[in-house]
Amino acid sequence: MNPTGSFKDRGMTVGVRVAQKVGVDRLACASTGNTSAALSAYGARGGMETLVLLPAGKVAAGKIAQASLHGARILEVDGNFDQCLDIVQDLADRGEAYLLNSLNPFRLEGQKTIGLEILERHKREEGSYPDRIVLPVGNAGNTAALYKCFRELVESGALEEDEVPKLTGVQAEGAAPMVEAIEDGTDGTRRWEDVETIATAIRIGNPVNAPKALPGIRATGGTAVAVSDEEITDAQRTLAGEGVGVEPASAASVAGLRKLRERGVVDAEEEVVCLTTGHLLKDPDAAAAAGSEPEPVPNDTDAVLEHIEEPSSVAGTVRRGASKAADSPLIPALVAGGLGIGYLLRKLRSKK
Repeated sequence: MNPTGSFKDRGMTVGVRVAQKVGVDRLACASTGNTSAALSAYGARGGMETLVLLPAGKVAAGKIAQASLHGARILEVDGNFDQCLDIVQDLADRGEAYLLNSLNPFRLEGQKTIGLEILERHKREEGSYPDRIVLPVGNAGNTAALYKCFRELVESGALEEDEVPKLTGVQAEGAAPMVEAIEDGTDGTRRWEDVETIATAIRIGNPVNAPKALPGIRATGGTAVAVSDEEITDAQRTLAGEGVGVEPASAASVAGLRKLRERGVVDAEEEVVCLTTGHLLKDPDAAAAAGSEPEPVPNDTDAVLEHIEEPSSVAGTVRRGASKAADSPLIPALVAGGLGIGYLLRKLRSKK
């Protein structure tokens, strides 16, 4: 259960509790939306002042609403996410606030539970650990947390080194500094000043956890891939046809898996888990744009029946699309889930 609808709750519950223990009275974060929602909720629960800095006009309405209702002070900055984070880091350096972005090590400790749950459930239901985990990448906190989780399991003797899943990151083409670093073979990322994508949760040009995440991708034999907004939206629709409602950034993992299968990077017999990170209602505008339009009908039962039986009706199109999605050889089956995070798994087959 992720109470605010995204994986951020896992790290925030640990981070805010630590802040309470050390006597902090003001919390702060920069956010593309989900971090601000989680921090606002847990900060309110802890009775602490919460500041969230958001790039003006770049955050989905559902996420702003959450921060607002939980009583956070919402500061809209005339800049992008990375510039918001620069300010929050400066506030923290001056002792004016306790930073709770994923630079905070306690955040990543909470997010390690994602890796533990994937391994436990996959082992229980499939009899083995997954070969690969595909996940969306924004600030790369999850990638860093999973790598830390698996590395510690290996060091403890609970996991063999050859059992560690390949960590595979997916970014939007308009915000892909991690992909660029993997493709160029560089040790660090180049800061992208101008980033744009429909996947607002990963609209980040300077992933601060790259120094931890890049070694994780490489050490596990993983890779990174960029996908277009159109590919993300198509994956979002496909997941919806399976009954899994996610925001665009979440669908990036499935879009990336499709691309890697088409390129032959992911083997046909690999056991793959796709991580989804945020609930559909996090970005209702994107969901509405990707979905079908309401159809006006007369206030009459016979007229309604006549309308829904028309071959060209939107309802018929949706039914056919859902059926096609269910038959697709590249679509994972839902094996576990929760608010804002679902584990998607199937044994990948070659295209017929």
